Amino acid sequence: MPTNSPSSAAPAISRQGGAGLEIDATSLIRDGERWFPVMGEYHFSRDVPERWEHELRKMKAGGIDTVATYLIWILHEEIRGERSWAGHLDVRRFVETAGRVGLNVVMRIGPWAHGEARNGGFPDWLQALPVKHRTNDPAYLELVEEWYADIEAQLRGQFRSADSPDAPIIAVQVDNELYDQPEHLATLRRLAESVGMTAPFWVATGWGGAQVPQDELISVYAGYSDGFWEESDVELPAFSRMHFIFSDVRDDLSVGADVRDAPETDGGDDHRYPFITCELGGGMAVAYHRRPHVDPEDISALALTKLGGRSAWQGYYVYHGTTQASGRLSGMQESQESAYPNDLPTKDYDFFAPIGAAGTLRPHYHRLRTQHLFLQEWGAELLELPAAFTDIEDAGVRSAVRVADGRGYVFVNNHQPAAAALPALSGVQVSLPDGSRFPSAPIDLPAGAAAFWPIAQAYGDVSALSGTVQPITRIDTADGLVVIFGTTAGIDVELDLRIDGDAAVSGAREVETPQGTRWVPTTAPGPDCVVTVGSTRLVILDPASSARVWAGEVDGRRIVALWDGGLTFGAEGLLLERWSTATEILTIPALTGSEPAGVFSRLALGPATDEAPVSVRTVREASGAPALRRGGTANRFGAPLEEEWAQAAVFDIDPAELVAELVEGEDAANVLRLTWFGDVARAYVGDRLVADQFWYGRTWELDLAVLGLAGRPLRIEVLPWNGETDFFVDSRVRADRVAGRAEIASAQLVRAPRVPVRLGG
Repeated sequence: MPTNSPSSAAPAISRQGGAGLEIDATSLIRDGERWFPVMGEYHFSRDVPERWEHELRKMKAGGIDTVATYLIWILHEEIRGERSWAGHLDVRRFVETAGRVGLNVVMRIGPWAHGEARNGGFPDWLQALPVKHRTNDPAYLELVEEWYADIEAQLRGQFRSADSPDAPIIAVQVDNELYDQPEHLATLRRLAESVGMTAPFWVATGWGGAQVPQDELISVYAGYSDGFWEESDVELPAFSRMHFIFSDVRDDLSVGADVRDAPETDGGDDHRYPFITCELGGGMAVAYHRRPHVDPEDISALALTKLGGRSAWQGYYVYHGTTQASGRLSGMQESQESAYPNDLPTKDYDFFAPIGAAGTLRPHYHRLRTQHLFLQEWGAELLELPAAFTDIEDAGVRSAVRVADGRGYVFVNNHQPAAAALPALSGVQVSLPDGSRFPSAPIDLPAGAAAFWPIAQAYGDVSALSGTVQPITRIDTADGLVVIFGTTAGIDVELDLRIDGDAAVSGAREVETPQGTRWVPTTAPGPDCVVTVGSTRLVILDPASSARVWAGEVDGRRIVALWDGGLTFGAEGLLLERWSTATEILTIPALTGSEPAGVFSRLALGPATDEAPVSVRTVREASGAPALRRGGTANRFGAPLEEEWAQAAVFDIDPAELVAELVEGEDAANVLRLTWFGDVARAYVGDRLVADQFWYGRTWELDLAVLGLAGRPLRIEVLPWNGETDFFVDSRVRADRVAGRAEIASAQLVRAPRVPVRLGG
């Protein structure tokens, strides 16, 4: 019998924290200072280990300080007794790599994970056993104890504790989306500890009204702008709106509702812990019946709304897309065949995440980074600020005022997904606790605007700044403090500067307003827009430049950069990943070989490698389309059957052409980007399925480094839409869903050289 079965009378464990980490009702505390973690999900077992370190460094450069990952039992032990931790399943190697990169780890140990995995991650043999799964049935707990013990053996020394105060794993999540078994959740923690796991924090998912034992586990929450689990005739799920309104509501009862057996219940959260999120939608997966088209602006606005709503830990699911691993016996994805309501792709788990499965960087990677860099510098202060909320229905604008003792921030959001887009607003002003209003006069708030602005914040020689600019990061230089701000399209810059002493102001002019003197920059926002107050320089960037800001450390030296592409920080310098046509990088301090460019230094680079077209040969036209069918536990549209692929159009790409166009060497990324039309597409190398996608109006990206072409053609099969199966696609691309169409419109090889640059001096 397991050591901590219910009959063992093990005492409750109420303590959270340890090894330099603590928690109170406000936030996490690290070495006595408040800490605002930023976490991104990346499933190590769904990627190749050769990519882990570089991709983790990209996550860190995006402002992530903690990586979360699932242990998906079926991948490690598809056949009972044949457990593997090798290759892409080497969790120890992944955790050690994360620690070396400088990331904390949250280990989601299951045993049930969901994660769009077959049986929620249970091996088929476990699913079939006559035990009461996900309960305190002793027969089930005995199996879990063995699984947990092996996890501990693999990760021994990687769990943070008093004996290992620098170990990467700072938190452990037990199970996932379990709603009505609080005693079982508590038992899982005790079971994990009994086999030797330690962690400062133990958590469980609290959404769906989950009954989480608060004495033993911290509830963590989710928020998505759309969901593949909704029905195919829903343009935008009803739950979406709540995530774009500032409030202190933590729970979303809809997440996972399609696989929930238990009734929705009140989880009894007593708010002894802060608001922690682990699944803010970094994008969204697609199912056969429903294929959401989440926009980058949806993702960044939702994240900003949570910041205004007193989130104390931003966690994204997923932050890095991956590819479903293949099993020896079956598919590894969620499907109707394995008793789910939904059919998901066999391989595709790109999720339209900030970092795609092929390693590409999406616009929301850059948009989110501006928020994350702010949290690195000023997040500790934000954590302690109260919040007052308004909604458009009664105040004309969605806002959160987080101000104490006259200082803080104002958050505004006028964005919702395109299916329920908000109109532009006029006459917008926000009331502050002291009775004043901000900005000084009513402004027009454009449709889609989402921003936060400082109220009486101190920056160097500026004792208090309030303004319609968004702080991003700061850096101390020999000539004084430099603070980087962003702006919002359609909103003019206004600065209320309080200056102590005789500090002179340049780069801005005074204007009179109903609330007194304000300052307006004399240069349009951009890298050259600098307002100088004494020795403090305020750089005010346009929206496009704001998304180009990076900040990190090289050999202990802080560096701020403006760069349009990818970037990672190393011990000796920066590694630029040239995903764009940019031919220069601006930095503080200077890079070797750069020239002065105002506040920044400019390093000119050689011509960027652009995209190269790739020829696609039609081998066979489509001879038919898959039949309309329904299935699964919710009678939803189902994916094509295997025998229906005999009707697919077939295309191939000559590997010699791909090889001829590749940027050679490890210091390069090579991604094949396909624009195609149809219903479902698959990619094969020989007889091996390497990728697939349900069409939803976005391009399909294939990382050539992991396809294993080895001189063999890349074969693409495309099944057309039958004209009857009314699966959901976004209304903006619905006209391209044409019955009988099975086409590859274009194929481009996107080549991104990796260029090292060094700090000067």
